[in-house]
Amino acid sequence: MKTIFSGIQPSGTLTLGNYLGAMKNFVEMQEEHKCYFCIVDEHAITVPQERLKLRENIKSLAALYLASGINPEQSTLFIQSEVPAHTQLGWMLQCVSYIGELERMTQFKDKSQGGKEGVTSGLLTYPPLMAADILLYKTDVVPVGEDQKQHLELTRNLAQRFNNKYNDIFTVPEVSIPKVGARIMSLQEPTKKMSKSDENQKAYISMLDDEKKILKKVKSAVTDSDGIVKYDKENKPGVSNLLTIHSICSGESIEDLEQKYADKGYGEFKEGVANAVIETLKPIQERYEELIHSEELDDILDRGADQASFEANKMIRKAKKAMGLGRVKKKK
Repeated sequence: MKTIFSGIQPSGTLTLGNYLGAMKNFVEMQEEHKCYFCIVDEHAITVPQERLKLRENIKSLAALYLASGINPEQSTLFIQSEVPAHTQLGWMLQCVSYIGELERMTQFKDKSQGGKEGVTSGLLTYPPLMAADILLYKTDVVPVGEDQKQHLELTRNLAQRFNNKYNDIFTVPEVSIPKVGARIMSLQEPTKKMSKSDENQKAYISMLDDEKKILKKVKSAVTDSDGIVKYDKENKPGVSNLLTIHSICSGESIEDLEQKYADKGYGEFKEGVANAVIETLKPIQERYEELIHSEELDDILDRGADQASFEANKMIRKAKKAMGLGRVKKKK
């Protein structure tokens, strides 16, 4: 049994891409592995947040995790800021990080292109906090999208650096990038990843979109002019993206779907995609509504914070001892 860690920022409602590319896989992983699922709210504040909206997003994300099939009896679901060991170890890892390697992180480079004066120091130094999130739990594998691979490489480097300099206490995690569904693309620009932060709301399907919205968004999805339903990522990115979505939602292979829509136009094909998405999200949305304002959700998050704290505190004691922090108390 391996230990899996994953964190998602509470920065808006998750998309279909988040579900198909990550959360659906998490539900399967928890059957065989020890899983920690963390709502990384402290990462969210590296950019300005509206206080009440952030709190709403935190609970909404937790409810979506559970509604998607994360079982609190099998996995640990918790909020990052409710486990103080994360920021404690984050600071300690900042002290073994170098400014040069942090400035080379893609997200910092992208957001500081207009000048560093308006960028928070938290945006520069959050990769060591991300490393702390992972290393606290003796994580073996971190399932991430391609865009997070650079940060995971830094996590590995910091773990090895700490182990070599102080004491060999951290597990150096492996990076796992799912092959199927890892990158669900934008409905409007199918060469870029579907994102909940996209300004064009037609570009993504939210996990809480109703049936009418889903149908409307899929019908307006970019395809091409030849009318042939065929998977060809290079020449037909829009159609290929819709085929991927349909395949994962329905469980039908892409080859079978190509045959199914061989003599039919894009209109019927898009309707089939929309129906597959609606059927996939419907039970999740129903369970979400049961959870979102319930005491059950708070109870699960309280237990998750306690479970995570128990494990994280063991690691933070080891890390402090390795660095020479605190006192050595005499035994009575």
